[in-house]
Amino acid sequence: MASTLRPAWGRRAWLAGLLATAAVAAVPFAAKAETWPSRPIQLLIPYPPGGSADLLARPVAAKLQERLGQPVVLDYRPGAGGTIASQALARAKPDGYTLIMVLAAHAINASLYPKLPYDTRKDFAPVSLVANLPMILAGSPSLQATNVAELIAQAKAAPGKLTFASAGNGNTGHLAGELFDSVAGVKMTHVPYKGSAQVVTAMLSGEVQLTFDSISTTLPHVKSGKLRALAVTGSQRAAVAPDVPTLAEAGVPGISITGWYAVLAPAGTPQPVIDRLSTEIATVLRQPDLKATLATNGYEPVGSTPAALRTHIDAEISRWSKVVKESGAQIQ
Repeated sequence: MASTLRPAWGRRAWLAGLLATAAVAAVPFAAKAETWPSRPIQLLIPYPPGGSADLLARPVAAKLQERLGQPVVLDYRPGAGGTIASQALARAKPDGYTLIMVLAAHAINASLYPKLPYDTRKDFAPVSLVANLPMILAGSPSLQATNVAELIAQAKAAPGKLTFASAGNGNTGHLAGELFDSVAGVKMTHVPYKGSAQVVTAMLSGEVQLTFDSISTTLPHVKSGKLRALAVTGSQRAAVAPDVPTLAEAGVPGISITGWYAVLAPAGTPQPVIDRLSTEIATVLRQPDLKATLATNGYEPVGSTPAALRTHIDAEISRWSKVVKESGAQIQ
């Protein structure tokens, strides 16, 4: 009897040893997740300082620092429609210490650029949809038209002569302009700049006649009388600019574009870290003082789950691929 029991006990001992080994191996990972963050966090920004991403990231990062107990350092990596910063994130170590704040261009680039150095769906881990932001169609001092109807008439009279600025190739402003051309039956010339700050400078000098840009960077100059607001691109009027009509109200239906901003991590980042980040972002976005700060610049705070952000990005990739195809938008 004893001889027949020894193998069974041996197997049990072996199994117990195996489980103990697995438990020990799991300790470093668990400890790592529990102690994150233990050093500064780098937040990549795909556009230069002074743009809509910067205006959002600064106050949000300041609040996150308080919650996480570690600095959140903004690292500006502008260029190529945001793809330079996205590529840097895709190559970063998936440990929760390198993140990115992407704009809607992140989804647009998937179809606009013929070959990206990363996979938009597979190389990133969604963290949280941070905020939405209305966009505005504004005219410079050199624009003769005072409303959308006059703009269309002017554009039809001289195809290709009117220029519209955007914050870069693949930016929502770029695609908004291309879609406007398609729906209104006109042809304007796209002039990409490196960020909204350059767009504003070009607009104020009359270097370009129009821009489709974020309301956060354009509205202050509208209020000062230096730029003229013609319409907002969303489905409803913006709370910070209630007197500005939507494009549909101005006679151009079928266009509904709102900018959005989200935080991503590299694919493979531990899920406990992703979940903690998502929770902390949602928490700070509910704080009254931050909500008031963001509302002043037109931002609409969200704070989503990682799963909800993944669904949002997938839907945006599909949506913008159709717009790129139908409008004939190209990188310039």
